[in-house]
Amino acid sequence: MNKILINGNFLCRNLTGIERFAFETCRNLDNLLDEKADISILVPANAKVIPQYKNIKLIKSKKEIHGFPFWDMGTFAAACKKTKSAGLNFSNTAPMGKLCGYSFIHDVYAKDFPKDFISFKDTLIKLYCQISYRNIAKCAKQVLTVSDFSKERINYWYKTPLEKISVIPNGWDHFKNIQADSGIFEKFPVLKTKEFYFTLGSLQKRKNLKWIVEYASKHPQETFAVSGKTISGMESTSISDLGKASNIIMLGYVSDGEVKALMEKCSAFLFPSYYEGFGIPPLEALSSGAKIIISDAASLKEIYGTSAVYIDPHNTNVELKELIKIPTTGAEKVLEKYTYLNAAKELLKVLSK
Repeated sequence: MNKILINGNFLCRNLTGIERFAFETCRNLDNLLDEKADISILVPANAKVIPQYKNIKLIKSKKEIHGFPFWDMGTFAAACKKTKSAGLNFSNTAPMGKLCGYSFIHDVYAKDFPKDFISFKDTLIKLYCQISYRNIAKCAKQVLTVSDFSKERINYWYKTPLEKISVIPNGWDHFKNIQADSGIFEKFPVLKTKEFYFTLGSLQKRKNLKWIVEYASKHPQETFAVSGKTISGMESTSISDLGKASNIIMLGYVSDGEVKALMEKCSAFLFPSYYEGFGIPPLEALSSGAKIIISDAASLKEIYGTSAVYIDPHNTNVELKELIKIPTTGAEKVLEKYTYLNAAKELLKVLSK
């Protein structure tokens, strides 16, 4: 195995899908390794969490992350040179050129949907994402991604040979240890068991909150609970409309325990995204026993197969109460296939080549 240095930039970020994937995959990878493994992680001085590993060695940097390009292109690149290590980058960014190492491109959203990036800040984010995609696709020792869909899109845009792209899917097994917190229903007594639909995800345009706004306006007697964080730039233009609808309850921040309670008690979990490299929340919902009604776009059919009911993300002329009645199968197989333990095993195979 190559000497590996993990880019700890995810330790400074809010815990969304990519960061969760990095945390859980590294934790499981650590358990698969032995003390002879030459794998380390570079931890920024301002890391929000310091991981506790048995076999992955911690290298604590004296430098903080205030701008990710400066960390990736400067501090982390220099550390890879100094330690003579191949970098392992989880967060869609990596040092330039040969120091790119093993790097994830979770999806190529900014390339597939450039018109979603409207404001000046959005445009800067788009350009940075596109530069990062290209750098990784052209320079990485091995490009890592989370679905066959994303693998195909990387190959389409950057002509990266398919054999140079490895699929390391997401998981849900962190949810096993989460205890449902029913206190959320005391905060929002309007939410009655099996009488509301729940949606969770970052409040980005691609999460397609417009679908929920339009459907809710047609069905004022039905209740929708929406939770998620706004990501700087790329905010959904439907957020203000969500707040105006009387039958849409904006929950704000909810803990993992509250999320699990909502998933266990909802009529169905809704996920109308028109673009996902993988899509973790429906997997968590499935593990909680929820019916999942999700978009038929991007990677979602690949991941969820017959375990979900599908909607057209551009058509609200459906009846959710009727869709819930459609039988689904195969949830157990989906949950067995997509775990962070399996992700860590696949990643270890790639690193060991």
